[in-house]
Amino acid sequence: MEDKLSIWSLVLNASLVVQLVMLSLLLASFLSWVMIFQRNQVMRKARRSLKLFEDRFWSGIDLGQLFREVNQTPNPNSGAENIFRAGLQEYTRLSQKSGSDPDMIMNGVQRAMRVAMAREEERLERHLPFLATVGSTSPYVGLFGTVWGIMNAFRGLANVHQATLASVAPGISEALVATAIGLFAAIPAVIAFNRFSAQAEGLLSAYDTFADEFSSILYRRVHRAA
Repeated sequence: MEDKLSIWSLVLNASLVVQLVMLSLLLASFLSWVMIFQRNQVMRKARRSLKLFEDRFWSGIDLGQLFREVNQTPNPNSGAENIFRAGLQEYTRLSQKSGSDPDMIMNGVQRAMRVAMAREEERLERHLPFLATVGSTSPYVGLFGTVWGIMNAFRGLANVHQATLASVAPGISEALVATAIGLFAAIPAVIAFNRFSAQAEGLLSAYDTFADEFSSILYRRVHRAA
């Protein structure tokens, strides 16, 4: 009896539908963990790069020199650096045009930084919808496997003269394994989604603050030049 109710035996003896449900949930769980580790690396590098670039930016270095440095050794993990590069590049291009209006220059700079910000948002939030989907649907997929397994267990009682707990226990147990696997896939995905969403929101808020501060510096420079 114990061998029949071992987890591995329940999986092997489950019906084809329940086995497919378990396999899909295990695959979803595996992909979720791959994305969790990948997103954790991205967020950690983004936070570290943000601090390093802001320390360099506010150190009093000339903006032109900083621009040359980040162009020579660009850091793709630094969202603030990408926003800075896009803004200063657009500022330089528009400022070189004769008779450029300061407001037109600033509008162009802010548009360029908004595009860079949108790219950073896309990069930080990549794969988060998948984690949200796994977290919200896995329990229901596991529940479907459970319902299907219990249906088969009770249907099998029609061919038994005397129904006992031993006759239905394997079928119900294999059905409950599907629910357990669904929760195993869903819980880490939900926790990771909430954590990474909060981290992405914090980084985007920091990028937005940096873009506003950088715009103020360029605004004073362009009006001083005018």
